[in-house]
Amino acid sequence: MDTLTHALSGALLARATAPAQADDKTLPLGRRLLIGFLAAAAPDLDFVIGYIGPVEYLLHHRGATHSLILLPLWAFLLAKLCAVVWRGDRPWNAYYGVVAMGLGIHIAGDWITSFGTMVFWPLSDARMGVGTTFIIDLWFTGIILAGLAASLALRRSPVPAVAGLAALCSYVAFQGVLQQRAVEWGEAYVKASRLGQAEVTAQPRPVSPFNWMVIVRKGDEARYSFINLMRREPLRLAPDADTIARLDAAYLPRAQAQWVYATRFGASDAERAVAREAWSQPQFAFYRWFAEEPVLFRVDSGNPSTCAWFQDLRFFTPGRDNWPFRYGMCREDNGPWELFQLYGDSMRVPVR
Repeated sequence: MDTLTHALSGALLARATAPAQADDKTLPLGRRLLIGFLAAAAPDLDFVIGYIGPVEYLLHHRGATHSLILLPLWAFLLAKLCAVVWRGDRPWNAYYGVVAMGLGIHIAGDWITSFGTMVFWPLSDARMGVGTTFIIDLWFTGIILAGLAASLALRRSPVPAVAGLAALCSYVAFQGVLQQRAVEWGEAYVKASRLGQAEVTAQPRPVSPFNWMVIVRKGDEARYSFINLMRREPLRLAPDADTIARLDAAYLPRAQAQWVYATRFGASDAERAVAREAWSQPQFAFYRWFAEEPVLFRVDSGNPSTCAWFQDLRFFTPGRDNWPFRYGMCREDNGPWELFQLYGDSMRVPVR
């Protein structure tokens, strides 16, 4: 989830849980909302890891700062900091509850996306996520804004904020139902195509909760399709269609769905030999751990180096020029393999 949406969700939760009567041991309402806003944004301070390097970012983003195990510690430290900033007019424990809730709703907001969150770090580095919600969901953000706007209009009542949270939970539950419908459609395709024991997943996509990418994987082979669960006819684009319409147009009615074939190591013997060797390199362990739906993007032979490039289908969005988290291994002649990141289709950057 984007950081602004996280922060707004923290403010909404802070308003919904505000006590009816304030006293010397509770926070003024305005400060409570501000603390909820800031606390719910705080876990994303781990973005600074990206300045160390892209590999470190993939290894540690949504790790320590997103851990349920460490949440009480972070809440305590931030509550102490708030007590210092506001010159001790309230004890630290007056801040603790709203800070902890802000951190908790941030973790929940990331858990529902596909990136994966290490909620049990440091006991486990497993990335968990239910994948019901796209990382930037304007409907999700809109529900939060509506709840906050209604709370501003009815300042004395927590009801609008409580209703906003209820609507938000209902929306995510609705997305979960749609995800299951997309998976069932993929399973019907597996059965009709006689693919046997294939695994089916469905990834949320932007613009509409009805837009899904369905992935069918069997061993090292994958097929994927972009569908809209409600659409009966393809979306027809006007010549001057905006970006949102162009993003939305890629998702076809189920009856007209098109499947794209992909594989982890390539189609030809030559591709497979290069891709398998590159994939198995020790420097590539981080990507083997991170990528849940890895496929081969391409193999470059002697241009000027031999490279095998991989990408994760979870992050493929039609209409987006730069596919994130595309990595590969390259070597000159029979020299050692080196790690690179690929931006766009051609700009490769060495990763040290």
